[in-house]
Amino acid sequence: MHAWRAAGVALQGLHAAWQHEDAFRQEVLVALVAIPVALLSDASPVGKALLVSCIFLVLIVELLNSALESAVDYTSLARHPLAKRAKDIASAAVFVSIVNAMAIWVLVLVF
Repeated sequence: MHAWRAAGVALQGLHAAWQHEDAFRQEVLVALVAIPVALLSDASPVGKALLVSCIFLVLIVELLNSALESAVDYTSLARHPLAKRAKDIASAAVFVSIVNAMAIWVLVLVF
């Protein structure tokens, strides 16, 4: 029964991210195009796994970034250098995951 509750909570989180986070919606739309392209590509099975997994990694990091931003905003809406630093670092993690995905796609599909 615990697994069903955990899955329900996870689905609520996905729904909240979809409803409140523009970046998450945009990344999901990219994933809906990129994943079929990856699976239909001429890449090896390992290459396809890399292409798909790096797209999921972007989504995972975006979810964590959104969660952190929500927690920081809940704590206080006042501007604080540490809150800004936390949000900036989480945003940088999303950026790095996107750069990682782009590098993997180039390496797998071009080289």
